[in-house]
Formats: sequence, structure tokens, C-alpha cells
Amino acid sequence: MNIMNWLERRFGRYAIRELIVYIVGLNLLIYLLSYAYPQSNVISKLSLDPYLIMKGEVWRFITYIFIPPASSILWIFFILYFYYIVGTGLEHEWGSFRFNIYYFTGVIATSIAAFIIGQGATALYLNLSLFLAFAYIYPDYEILLFFIIPVKVKYLAWLNWIFIAFTVLTAPFSSKITALISVSNYFLFFGKDIITNIKHHQSAYYRRKSFNVLPPKATIHKCTLCKITENDDPKMDFRYCSTCEGDYEYCVNHLKTHEHVKREK
Repeated sequence: MNIMNWLERRFGRYAIRELIVYIVGLNLLIYLLSYAYPQSNVISKLSLDPYLIMKGEVWRFITYIFIPPASSILWIFFILYFYYIVGTGLEHEWGSFRFNIYYFTGVIATSIAAFIIGQGATALYLNLSLFLAFAYIYPDYEILLFFIIPVKVKYLAWLNWIFIAFTVLTAPFSSKITALISVSNYFLFFGKDIITNIKHHQSAYYRRKSFNVLPPKATIHKCTLCKITENDDPKMDFRYCSTCEGDYEYCVNHLKTHEHVKREK
């Protein structure tokens, strides 16, 4: 039995629905308060600080997620709106319970990272893990870069992975730990799919390598459901389903909508 399915049946009723709405709303409220009353130091009272948590300010375990990114008053609305799109997209795909699990796993991981390095951490990588999950599920979703240039989110996700890799390779130890642990929820949710896809791509590579020349009409990818191949649509993406019992490949149009194949017992 899938443990996530079991948890959802047992505790799904406790999930916070439209969680991202509350997070975005409180981010906006904190931004407006700090903008209107800078002397209040509201952000410093909410930040994730292990030393102050050990002194009894335990609310900091969670309140740091309500600290908005540093930005101008114009850009903050667009940033928070993008957070809203990402969060609602993930909740629509997974349901409220699984989105809650993904988000709060990232919150816990970020807090653990802060205690390991012994200094404060922000929600930067936590929010980045949301975007990476969104890009994995909706790779062809387009946004307007600089409000002009349409860009698919999968390309922006690659840039973010480069940023994470650069951080891990060159940044101080504390930043390395924060970057790795804070995106652990991403690997927790997608690790199995990533490994499965790598194995199948390797298998396809060696199959191609074993032939000197492929026939003109030979295909490598074929959707189990609609039978479309890369010859029919060169831009189509294909993936193997990690839930089906066997090697079943689908186009992105049917990856999430097909009926999973189970072996007969």
C-alpha cells in the first residue's frame, strides 16, 4: 500500500485547503506593514533564528514563511501572484493533503538546516522547491518574461538547478547545507520518477547504440494510449509511468490521465 495514500485516507480531512492563499496573503500583509511602519521591525520578529528559538520564541519555526521577498512595492505583487499560480497549480494536481505534505516537509527541512548550520535561514529555497515541482508537472506552462518574452517554465527550472548546483559547488558550507536540505521535499516526491526516467533513457540510449542505422520510419518513443510517436510530433515529450506495473510509456497529454496498468495476480 502506498504510504501517501494511507496517510491521505487517515488524515486528509485535516489538510489546509487553499494553503497558498493564506501564505501569499500573510506575505503581502507583512510586506505592507513593514513598508508602512519600518520602525516596527516586524520581519526581524518573524525570522528563523535558532538562537532565539532556543530562548523560547518557538513561533519562528513557522513564521519565517510569511516574510516576503525583498522587492519593490511594484514587483512584490507580481512575485506573490506567481507564488499563487504555482501553489494552486500544485494543489490542483495533487489535492490539498499532498500539497500540505510537500510544503510542510520543506518547512521542516529548512528549519533543520538552520539548526545544523547554527544560523538563520529564509524561505528562498523552500519557495524554489515549489517552483521546481510546478515545472516538473507543467513543463510547458508559459510565462511572460519581462512581460514580453514567452518562456516555458521548464527552461527557468533548468536555470534554477544551475543556481542550486553553483551554490553547492562554490558557496560556504552553510549555504550548501541549506540549498540541499531545503529542496529535499522535491526529491522525496519526484525522486522515484527521476530515477525511473534515467533508467529508461539509459536503456533507450543503449538500444539506439546497438544499431548502426535506424530505418527511416523507426521510432524510439510511442504513447501506449494514443500511439503517437516522435515522428508524428517531434516536439512531443514522452515519459514512462512509474505507477504502471511494467514499461509503459506515454505522451505528456496522457501521462496523468491514463488508467494505470496492473499485473493480474
